[in-house]
Amino acid sequence: MWLLQIVAQASKRARSVEYAIRDVMIKAEELKRTGKNILYLNIGDPVKYDFDTPPHIKHAIQKAIDGGLNYYSPSEGLKELREAIAEKERTVNGARVDPSNVIVTTGISEAILFLMGAIVNPGDEVLMPGPCYPPYLTYAGFFDGKAVTYRTIEDRGWAPDLADLERKITKRTKLIVIINPNNPTGSVYSRAEIIKILELAAKHDIPVAADEIYDRIIYDENFTSVASLAKDVPLIGLNGFSKAYLMTGWRLGYLYLQDHEGRLAEVWDGIQRLSRVRLCASTPVQVAAVEALRGPQDHIREMVAKLKRRRDFSLERIREIPGLTAAKPNGAFYLFPRISAIGGAWESDEQFVTELLNETGVLVVHGSGFDPSFGKDHFRAVFLPDESMLEEAFTAIGDFMKRHT
Repeated sequence: MWLLQIVAQASKRARSVEYAIRDVMIKAEELKRTGKNILYLNIGDPVKYDFDTPPHIKHAIQKAIDGGLNYYSPSEGLKELREAIAEKERTVNGARVDPSNVIVTTGISEAILFLMGAIVNPGDEVLMPGPCYPPYLTYAGFFDGKAVTYRTIEDRGWAPDLADLERKITKRTKLIVIINPNNPTGSVYSRAEIIKILELAAKHDIPVAADEIYDRIIYDENFTSVASLAKDVPLIGLNGFSKAYLMTGWRLGYLYLQDHEGRLAEVWDGIQRLSRVRLCASTPVQVAAVEALRGPQDHIREMVAKLKRRRDFSLERIREIPGLTAAKPNGAFYLFPRISAIGGAWESDEQFVTELLNETGVLVVHGSGFDPSFGKDHFRAVFLPDESMLEEAFTAIGDFMKRHT
């Protein structure tokens, strides 16, 4: 009798998926099992440190669960939450959005998947900033499109290179993505820069997607939402509750459409279809999100003040380390330092990150995971921990750099 051994191979799509921010965790967890102390500077989760979800939001979900609101919600989201989101986007960001053009998602990552799944056909190109939040790169390719990154200029605080963006627009360009404030660099685009991008989009008849999940975490500059300036350019906005409302593990985000001429009607219909296939986001979490938007907002000011102190501390410590330089982030909670010794002490930023982890236990993310072109020779670190942990981590990084350079 023959024994048949069937080896099932993963699909090409699945094999191509990478997510640097969590992929580095695999090595860290292996090291942790050997007894090594790990200092986590890799993931943008404030609640993993000394930040906590505001009490009124916790109370709201408890009340929803105890009150029996544990059923499936409409695929597009609870009506009251969509109204609250539209109200927030109008009052905070100057958007002109109707609640009927809001879809609630399981985190902003699902929103990105819906967007790319609805707009990308094989061979299409999506322009996005380099470096870039990895799911944009991944999902554009997952749907057989191509992620094309436009340069951002490190010496100018990672401002968008508008000339490079325009050069990369082709007949295959299906969408221009703006991530503002930016992950991983913390840059905040100026009003003039946003206007110029919108002018290019209008000139070439290309819609824009604006990821503004860090819109409430701003330090030294004013924030201008793309929605407030996108008059005639069709826009899909992406946002969520993880960051400003400290609801990371609750997994809730949203998309909204601002398209008064209906040019994205088919794309929006595609997004709605995708939302129906996955049923809905968590109903009790949606109920709590209404309270997050309409309840007290004091925690945001307090959180930003604490983060600003930690940003300033971290930036000063990084700049004291020979071989590292970093632009000042004006939003979000990330530093994106350049490593001068790539090509010498280390062949790549990924090797740097691996050796740093193995020797010191400090876990950061290699910059090339955010874009092989414009992210390479860098690493991303969060400044979410308290000053004592940051001091321990940066001391270890400094000693590591001295040993190798």
